[in-house]
Amino acid sequence: MADSPAIAVSKRYFDAVCRHDLDAAVECWAPGGIDHLAPVGELRVPDEWRAYFSALFAALPDWEHEVLNLFEQGDQVACHWRVTGHFSGKPFQGLRATGAAIAAEGADLIKVENGLIKRLDSYWDESATARQIGLLPARKSVPERALYGLFNGKTRLKSLFRRS
Repeated sequence: MADSPAIAVSKRYFDAVCRHDLDAAVECWAPGGIDHLAPVGELRVPDEWRAYFSALFAALPDWEHEVLNLFEQGDQVACHWRVTGHFSGKPFQGLRATGAAIAAEGADLIKVENGLIKRLDSYWDESATARQIGLLPARKSVPERALYGLFNGKTRLKSLFRRS
């Protein structure tokens, strides 16, 4: 049985992303499409989208994207995915590469119109990625407890100054 238009364009899109083929990925988008990356914000396709993914692939040259499941309901597709790679390339969003391994899972909700992606909402745990590259301390570690202590101290001071 042939894939529906929504599943077909989603598969073409993720296949292109897996290959780091930005041109082929952009061809899957409707004019004016929006890629909403929850931890990042909205990217307009093609220019903002292309700039973000070009920088991502330059920072993680061995970045791999694996589609675990695709689910469809009408013109909407949900994708459960996993990414892996090493932050060993160029700086990304102001951060220098650490060489750290990254592994993350997330989900995309894709809205398709006339066989093209109109909107994609992507969700993943950005704090887990920040911990993997060393930007945030490991959970329940001494540095994390110290960071929480500093934050709570700052909050108490702000509260005291508001009362004055």
